[in-house]
Amino acid sequence: MRETIAHLKRENNALILAHYYQRDEIQEVADFIGDSLELAKKARDTSADTIIFCGVQFMAETAKILSPNKRVIHPVVSAGCPMADMASGDQVRLMKEKYPDAAVVCYVNSTAEVKAESDICCTSSNAVDIVKGLKNQQIIFVPDKNLGAYVATHVPEKEIILWEGFCYVHGLLNEEAIERVKAEHEDAVVIAHPECTPEVLKHAAFIGSTSKLINYVNESTATQFITLTEQGISYILSKNNPDKEFIFPDEALYCRNMKKTTLSDVVLALEGKIPEITVDQSVACDAEESLSAMFMR
Repeated sequence: MRETIAHLKRENNALILAHYYQRDEIQEVADFIGDSLELAKKARDTSADTIIFCGVQFMAETAKILSPNKRVIHPVVSAGCPMADMASGDQVRLMKEKYPDAAVVCYVNSTAEVKAESDICCTSSNAVDIVKGLKNQQIIFVPDKNLGAYVATHVPEKEIILWEGFCYVHGLLNEEAIERVKAEHEDAVVIAHPECTPEVLKHAAFIGSTSKLINYVNESTATQFITLTEQGISYILSKNNPDKEFIFPDEALYCRNMKKTTLSDVVLALEGKIPEITVDQSVACDAEESLSAMFMR
């Protein structure tokens, strides 16, 4: 199957992108692995005609928004993001009417419609800097309340209006499990993604986006890490650091949607048997503006 994928890639001038949370075998056949925005930039900058985006729906949409003239294929149509679906364009419009002086900062983990209603996008790595750089004193932060709460601790001078969205995977973590694992591994360093709850984050020695967590581990002299994020990250962490141990407090820390994509799905996508991603032109235009506003910061 890997040979078939390699052949079809060459035949179709295609590029395979995979998020860090994908299955190990998907990351192995990908041309690039990364977080959602890194991959969208790869899609934008590549000379390939076709992008096979192994992730969830909003990621493929973002790639299409940034690469309107390329074919973007999302191998599993049903692989969505529950957190992204917790906010709609209509809901954001209503919130803007309620807080007319607020800027809408939209986490990239959101639908194209929500991006289109936002003033600027952000990622988990730049959210604090984005909010600090805005002149508005009121900020509507959508859709992740936990990332928004993390930002609020670093920008206390502004009023952060939190949406009630969250990542169900990071929401599985609780203090009791973390304290138990810390007691069992006293020398381990606790690292966490800011999509975790504030109660969980207070246990972390380092908090950062997926890419920042990977860089932190690569540069650290520690040999054990209690890892508070989706388990798919263990593929690249172990590959880069074979002598280090990664401990996850909960065996259920995996995203069902991220794990839907199989090698067979990638083959079908390369064969053109899965429809390409489309985004309404007016929505894509407005969403691109909020993404571009972020890139210019």
